[in-house]
Amino acid sequence: GSSLLTGPEGLMSKERENLKRLKCLRRYRQRFGAEALLHRQLRERRVLATEGAAQQAHTTRSSQRCLAFVDDVRCSNPSLPMTRHCLTHICQDTNQTLFKPCQGSEEVPCNKPVPVSLAEEPCCPLHLRLPPQMYVPEQVLPGPEELEAAPTDLYLSAAELQPTESLPLEFSD
Repeated sequence: GSSLLTGPEGLMSKERENLKRLKCLRRYRQRFGAEALLHRQLRERRVLATEGAAQQAHTTRSSQRCLAFVDDVRCSNPSLPMTRHCLTHICQDTNQTLFKPCQGSEEVPCNKPVPVSLAEEPCCPLHLRLPPQMYVPEQVLPGPEELEAAPTDLYLSAAELQPTESLPLEFSD
């Protein structure tokens, strides 16, 4: 480090080569003249374009509130993307086809918007009808007193369990 401060006349040839390389690396891919001017102008244009787009997106997104009125007061909820209504008032839009109001039941009517699915009548989770039970519980096994009443000729004696003929030790394919 101290030898670099004395100037090129005090450096050895290897140190001069290293200094030359260091200067080249610092200037590598740096723009000069007209190229540098054009690059700086392009960078400034990009910054202005992105700031304007971000500002415009912020103002349009904040102005996208639900258009529904409840008791002569406009709804303050943000609208769903690509629509003019929020999730609670989306069924007021006659052109949309993604949501239907829940039919509810006879006792409890419901008009919550529910996404349209493959079901004929889509329902909210509160009014969802479960399919019939597919599991059938097994019958209870009989107790020990019922086993004693079973016929005894189903069981084999010890003599019947003994093999009657001897099998060879080696088996062929």
